[in-house]
Amino acid sequence: MKNLKKIVLIVALLGIIAMAGFAYFVYNSVFEPNTAFNNDEAHIYISTGARFSDVNDELRPLLENMISFEAVANRKGYPAQVKPGHYIIKKGMNNNDIVNTLRVGNTPIKIKFNNQERLQDLAGQLGSQVEADSTSLLTAMVDSTFLAKNDFNIDTALGMYVPNTYEVYWNISPEELVGRMLQEHDRFWTPHRLELARKQGLVQDQVIALAAIVQKETAKVEERPKVAGVYLNRIERGMPLQADPTIIYAKKRVENDFDQTIKRVLLKDLEIESPYNTYLNPGIPPGPIFMPDISSIDAVLNPQVHDYLFFVADIENFGYHKFAKTLSQHNRNARAYHRWVDAQGVQR
Repeated sequence: MKNLKKIVLIVALLGIIAMAGFAYFVYNSVFEPNTAFNNDEAHIYISTGARFSDVNDELRPLLENMISFEAVANRKGYPAQVKPGHYIIKKGMNNNDIVNTLRVGNTPIKIKFNNQERLQDLAGQLGSQVEADSTSLLTAMVDSTFLAKNDFNIDTALGMYVPNTYEVYWNISPEELVGRMLQEHDRFWTPHRLELARKQGLVQDQVIALAAIVQKETAKVEERPKVAGVYLNRIERGMPLQADPTIIYAKKRVENDFDQTIKRVLLKDLEIESPYNTYLNPGIPPGPIFMPDISSIDAVLNPQVHDYLFFVADIENFGYHKFAKTLSQHNRNARAYHRWVDAQGVQR
């Protein structure tokens, strides 16, 4: 009887030890910190269609103990609930926190874009920031049904994208991203901006197209309202815009070569057959030659009021321009500029 009691006591003690060991293992697995990086946080990106093994591959360099993580993940049923997205793992997180983050912590990212000449370039810029690739993004951007439904066409579509920084989910679909940009476009065009456009005798697409020319003409934000005023004066008087940036764009478009660098417009270029040639065609081009900044758009909506009809680069104040009210005055300014360009040896 005494031996039986000893056996029972030993078994009980072993059970307690085993339970304590198991509890310690569970505590370590679930609640002990399990990160292996030194930064405050680590970012992981889980692709659409990813499996638990893919998640493990992403996490392996970041965790101290993969075995304990997998045990907790399996216990919580995560392998069957893998979701795509961008997740932030904080330094010192335990396995329980990590799994919970991966289940519900898809965190938006910030995307930004500006200064693109074509939708193809914009798709490439966005494709480097979100999960979707540039091809699928471009397909959504040029979808004819979407464009027609929202009063855009292939020429004006670039104007739908207002350069800025936006928060989106990394795994946003191309269609969702394009739809979001349409919402941002509509939000940008407040009743106040629409009224300003009306006062200038322009619709939204024309404002964007003219703003693109203004920005290509001057990099100086403070000069843009003055340049916009020149073009609006020309439009009011029925004069062609005669904007060299449109000639450069027309040449690239006709030759299907947007990688070429053109520093000087030649006389023969003014004869290029293109609706974007503002020497041959009156009015504003059918679409933007470039993605203008908000500052350029607002410059067209709030132009400087003056009587200038011409301008040319100021060789005495680089980056700015000399403005003229008469052709004779402009020709004097232009001759000085062309002499300077010739002296620099700029041929094309």
